[in-house]
Amino acid sequence: MTARYRLHYAPDNASLVIRLALEELGLPYDTILVDRRAKAQSSDEYRALNPNGLIPVLETPDGPIFETAAILLWLADRHGALAPPVDSDQRAGFLKWLFFASNTLHADLRMLFYPEIYIGPDQAQQKQLRRVQRRRLHVHLTNLEAAAADHPPWLGAETPSILDFYLACQLRWMALYPAGCDRCWMVLAQYPNLRALCANLELRASVTAARLAEGLGATPFTNPTLAIPPEGSAT
Repeated sequence: MTARYRLHYAPDNASLVIRLALEELGLPYDTILVDRRAKAQSSDEYRALNPNGLIPVLETPDGPIFETAAILLWLADRHGALAPPVDSDQRAGFLKWLFFASNTLHADLRMLFYPEIYIGPDQAQQKQLRRVQRRRLHVHLTNLEAAAADHPPWLGAETPSILDFYLACQLRWMALYPAGCDRCWMVLAQYPNLRALCANLELRASVTAARLAEGLGATPFTNPTLAIPPEGSAT
């Protein structure tokens, strides 16, 4: 019998990627809302699970796991799906792009969304940092589009991978956040292979379950709208 997992989540947060993987794998899990408005992620109780005070955390029989890519890879390897096996000749290519998504793309998104954390309260400096980050993200998307054009079995294929889910969520966030800022810089149609990846995922039952659970709308990746979650806050 598969153990029941516990996902500590906030709507339309990095925990969405983990929810999608759990749904796609058909695994039993419970969700525990981390109320961002109340800064629950900074509580002693939550920091006992993740001392960094970041979302998500997945409680497993091996203990709590944090960091999105670490959780994804652990789930894929533990359950033998959504990633090339360790001995596959596709593993190296998959891993380099998975960790690119985590260490480079996601990190640059955080700087775009929260410039005040990195550069302080000066509005002009924040605006300049966002300009720099948008340029960097364009380069990242161009490189990902080229990788997807080669049609590897772990990027945009008929059977999705954890990388597909991770990228689709990040593309969604680029189109929506930060709220109140000019977001016309990112046009998904300019990246047809990445758009096809997103469109294919929207047909899957796992995405339907996740979008209903978090109030993401009918087209969460190809034409996203701001989340209206049944509980918690997406901002």
